[in-house]
Amino acid sequence: MIVVMRTDATPEQIQHVIQLVQQLGMKAHPIYGTERTVIAAIGSKRDEYRQSLASSPGVDSVVPILAPYKVASLEVKRERTVVRVGPLWVGNSHLGIIAGPCSVESEEQTLATARAVKAAGATALRGGAFKPRTSPYSFQGLKEDGLKILATARAETGLPIVTEVMAATDVELVASYADLLQIGARNMQNYRLLEEAGQSGKPVLLKRGPAATLEELLLAAEYILNTGNQQVILCERGIRTFETHTRYTLPLASVPWLHQHTHLPIIVDPSHGTGHTALVPDMAAAAVAAGADGLIIEVHPNPETALSDGYQSLTFQQFAETMDLVRRVAEAVGKQINAPEPAEAICLP
Repeated sequence: MIVVMRTDATPEQIQHVIQLVQQLGMKAHPIYGTERTVIAAIGSKRDEYRQSLASSPGVDSVVPILAPYKVASLEVKRERTVVRVGPLWVGNSHLGIIAGPCSVESEEQTLATARAVKAAGATALRGGAFKPRTSPYSFQGLKEDGLKILATARAETGLPIVTEVMAATDVELVASYADLLQIGARNMQNYRLLEEAGQSGKPVLLKRGPAATLEELLLAAEYILNTGNQQVILCERGIRTFETHTRYTLPLASVPWLHQHTHLPIIVDPSHGTGHTALVPDMAAAAVAAGADGLIIEVHPNPETALSDGYQSLTFQQFAETMDLVRRVAEAVGKQINAPEPAEAICLP
């Protein structure tokens, strides 16, 4: 249930309710909005204690959360969450652009890509150091050496690093280099990994699994939110269907649906969602038109020689042209890259 505090509730009253929720055997998730604070009380016996909470000083009302995903629900927080990592802003009117190679292959390749995507307007650098591959004989990534290369690219360009973490045991290592942890589609329901990533204190980008429903995606996000980490970005990257003309089917209707059910920002991956370079620019523009809060796009100096996913990667020139198209669409729908800071932004120290 949700404990809605009065607009004039004091910090002491808010803290008292948080302590009361905990004393009653529930978990308290305080969410501080610009107008008022709400406290999500999560627990199996929450309805039994509704009257006790309603009578506490400073409480305006206590209402049930109907959605199975509690903290992610718009019932808990009406204001849009904005996640900020340096120059990367995602959410509300902010359009975050994450771009870079599928895999970190060398320092030369990564630095060249980082310079190119920044020049074109990207606000974060993606790159895989640990690669989940269908075949055990495929390139598995440079691992920590890849993380070191990404850190070098960040030092030169100032772009925050977005990279995938594949196992709970790797979270500490990856978090020591990365600015934003990506949970890939194959690991969307790896609950131990979700919890560890949440506890790292780093923002988390959670990709939808290829066979997952949107409710399952939100429940996976709930595992991260349940650790107290509210810095979560959802990613639509396409689902597996009977269609064969694209690598996956990219259902852009998921973007407005998610906006109607959660306060979390949603970005779109047109690279994996289509699997074809020629389709990426148009689907990137379509995603922004549908209301996406950002894009994550694969870019490579020479896609023909890429060690992974070259067939869906853009060249530097193609990415620059895509950015020109995306900017025009973003302006038409009221989105900005690097817009002024809003009060509800969640900022890293």
